[in-house]
Amino acid sequence: MTPVLLALGVHATTAVGTDLLYAAATKSVGTAMHNAHDSVDWKIVRRLALGSVPGTILTLYGLSRIGAQSKEVTDTIKFVLGVALILTATSIFFRQHVVDYLTRKLGEPTDRRAAQLTVLSGLVLGILVSLSSVGAGAVGVTVLLLLYPRVKLVRIVGSDIAHAVPLTLVAGAGHWLLGDINWALLGSLLIGSIPGIILGSYLAPRVPEKGLRSALATVLLMVGANLLKVI
Repeated sequence: MTPVLLALGVHATTAVGTDLLYAAATKSVGTAMHNAHDSVDWKIVRRLALGSVPGTILTLYGLSRIGAQSKEVTDTIKFVLGVALILTATSIFFRQHVVDYLTRKLGEPTDRRAAQLTVLSGLVLGILVSLSSVGAGAVGVTVLLLLYPRVKLVRIVGSDIAHAVPLTLVAGAGHWLLGDINWALLGSLLIGSIPGIILGSYLAPRVPEKGLRSALATVLLMVGANLLKVI
């Protein structure tokens, strides 16, 4: 969403802040659905939030000190967004290969080690998402699959979505305090998402998953590379 808003001429910090609150609203619905099917591991969510919320607050404080509308912040957001999109595309393309390789090399972590690395991962995601609004999805799922190999994929996905709610809500609220929310744009996005969700739910079972994931990853890779001036 953020690259689309940038392409429409929305200022970088406004695009990120508006997208964060949009994500908080839509992922709340997803969390409720996953929780109803008992596919959220709240222990994992708490561990991630212990790192991501402080990371988000520190990042937003840094933005406020530098100046959210400054050229330095705009350039930083575009750079971090490009990196985040490429990481997301890579995770979509090579997730299983990376998980299998690292699991063989490193083995299964102890619960204490997993807890420490989950908090650290949350910290990194908090910084990444606060600056770009991207990273809590495919990247987060890949990390959790490494740290919790015995947890079912559906619970990993549900936990990742549930964690995105406090993360995007705190980050979005921080951008609101910085004056980076376009409320009219946010309302339009939420209104448009309702028919989009209905249409997507109808099409999802009818579209080959492998082809859809490959197409999505390719688009993200191209956009991310463009933001980094690679192409």
